Amino acid sequence: MKHLLRGLRAPLTATLIALAVSMPVTALAAFVPGTEDVPLAPGLAAVADDALVFDNPTGRIVQAVATGANDADTVTRFYAETLPQLGWARGGDGRWTRAGEVLDIAIAMDATSRRLTVRFQLSPKGN
Repeated sequence: MKHLLRGLRAPLTATLIALAVSMPVTALAAFVPGTEDVPLAPGLAAVADDALVFDNPTGRIVQAVATGANDADTVTRFYAETLPQLGWARGGDGRWTRAGEVLDIAIAMDATSRRLTVRFQLSPKGN
């Protein structure tokens, strides 16, 4: 049995490495810049220069922007299905709350470019 496993070790390792290298980047989870717990909806890309992250004793403040060719309903549905699984409770008009934090998500369609812009603002409750 040991000989059989020893003979499979190299091919199995090579297969796992090949799978990891060939996995598309879009298959990896992407998060809103400055967070590790607010996912980007599929099809959105963060605008790197528009991210602001600030930590202070009362909590973190994050402002970020993402754009994509999605439609607003798809993005809204993604967050409605995903955020509750991560402990966020839905408020009104794009507002979510969790453990002393407030997350506001504003979605707008640019009429000219037909690209969606999603603005994220995360702050401590009460600010």
